[in-house]
Amino acid sequence: MAQDDEARHFLRSALDLRFVRVDLLHYELPEGAIAQRPAERRDMARLMVVGRDGLDDRSVADWPALVAPGSLVVLNDTRVVRARLLGKKARTGGKAELLLVDRASEAALAEPGRGEGELWRALGKGLRGLVGQELVFGEGSLVAVVLGESATNGLFDVRIRSSAGPVDDAVALHGHLPIPPYIRRDDDANDAERYQTIYATTAGAIAAPTAGLHLTQAMLDDLARHQVRVACLTLHVGLGTFQPVAAEDLDDHPMHAEWMQVPEALVREVRDARERRAPVVAVGTTVVRALETAADPHRPGCVLLHEGETRLLIQPGYPFRVVDAMLTNFHLPRSTLLSLVAAFAGRSRVLDAYREAVRRGYRFYSYGDAMWIPARLS
Repeated sequence: MAQDDEARHFLRSALDLRFVRVDLLHYELPEGAIAQRPAERRDMARLMVVGRDGLDDRSVADWPALVAPGSLVVLNDTRVVRARLLGKKARTGGKAELLLVDRASEAALAEPGRGEGELWRALGKGLRGLVGQELVFGEGSLVAVVLGESATNGLFDVRIRSSAGPVDDAVALHGHLPIPPYIRRDDDANDAERYQTIYATTAGAIAAPTAGLHLTQAMLDDLARHQVRVACLTLHVGLGTFQPVAAEDLDDHPMHAEWMQVPEALVREVRDARERRAPVVAVGTTVVRALETAADPHRPGCVLLHEGETRLLIQPGYPFRVVDAMLTNFHLPRSTLLSLVAAFAGRSRVLDAYREAVRRGYRFYSYGDAMWIPARLS
């Protein structure tokens, strides 16, 4: 890791990359441009194509025909869990809310004095004043005890137990989908379908990999007809997706960790793509982050088996080693996700595209429209 940091600082110095200041990853977005609901159909979203010669307006339904024949398209098969729990305080009956972020480590589970049930890290209002108290959900079938502040800044350790079977089943039954905070409404039955990709199979995310929300089975079939191969990895999108960058320089931002897995099947697919000189296409920034984390240092363009956390922060000046093209949504200003896209296509080009998207009436963020970058432009 120290060598990676040294190389990154050298590259930034050599290229005079001062624009990694967070204030230079900012753009103005009207509140009305933030999509509050998805398009009527997944493939009805608009698609901005970003090339060296300018911007083109298309439909997401056109995207399979824009992918080069023979490409390898990589998807993130994570599934969003119903991690938002709404209930009450056992002592007073007042409202209580938890967002279950992730399970604690096996070592923490074995610590004495932690009580029965499963140990989770969670976020919620006023938890500091509720240490030692019980929170009740699902008419009492699911109980959480607030143990105290977690080692992870801003989170709390909670012990969860269920009187109606496994905790996961109780959470799935009584929890709500944690749609993003910039969607100013409660989740509903439509979100249960539309805030999941159609290929979501591996439960563990608390936010959707939003570029994949546009894809339909018909679009995947179109890719196959264009001799495009499709493979999956898993990256469980975490709380850091919504955390703004508070530091003035991205180098000073404590990058969040997310669990990921690159399986053997994908390792083979990427290797085969390189052998036939085919591009690797990432559907979403989560796929970009996972592939670049797993990059093989000894075989350019290939990846290694990987299972565990990634804290990779991609910012302008990053030397991409695996990803050749990217489908992505429009991201929050001053965010690590916008930084990643700026690194891939060039900061000025991306911000100009965002400003033009605002002018043309594109819809932003999780339920918004998409951007297609068919080749690295930075």
